[in-house]
Amino acid sequence: MTDQERICSIALTQIAGIGPVWARNLIQAMGSAVDVFDRRKEVPEVMKGVAGARVVEALNCPQALTRAEAEYEFVVKNHLKCITMGEEEYPSRLRECDDAPIVLYYKGNASLNPPHAVSLVGTRHATDYGKNLCLRFMRDLVEMVPDVLIVSGLAYGIDIHAHRAALEYNLSTIGVLAHGLDRIYPSVHRKTAVDMIARGGLLTEFMSGTTPDRYNFV
Repeated sequence: MTDQERICSIALTQIAGIGPVWARNLIQAMGSAVDVFDRRKEVPEVMKGVAGARVVEALNCPQALTRAEAEYEFVVKNHLKCITMGEEEYPSRLRECDDAPIVLYYKGNASLNPPHAVSLVGTRHATDYGKNLCLRFMRDLVEMVPDVLIVSGLAYGIDIHAHRAALEYNLSTIGVLAHGLDRIYPSVHRKTAVDMIARGGLLTEFMSGTTPDRYNFV
């Protein structure tokens, strides 16, 4: 995967009116994200009856490429990973979703394609019972599936306790974030997030500068 392919993939995520489904279809039809831009005038012919002049006009957006180049520079400078859908490292389970993001940003060392993965989320107002249940769950899980990856959202409540319980039992854990990797939200979870980078990772579909707005959360 070339740097330019990653930059063009990022650029597609920055064009208004072209969401993840359209972006994925364009890349598949044109052969690569680079070709989507370089051969954008051919899009209506290649995607007859599906894409027309409106798409070509949307792709004629130098600002998107400029933003993408700046973001990729940020990725390289901060030793992050920019993973496009066409790369082997992209989570295969996520790829099965029609609206999966075409680009992910990652900081960590855990495989995104583990043999076993469990997602654990819950209320932001965790009770003592819920916290203890997280610990008991991880204790039992590590005995049954010692190579399992724990996935949660680094949020208040059950999410953060799931991550901490996983770390306590030496399980890899990944936090899926609703913002860019230039920040940690909530900031009080920074220490746990740092520990996770060494024994798991932080993953997001959002560029740096993206704030944790409500509509970014599931």
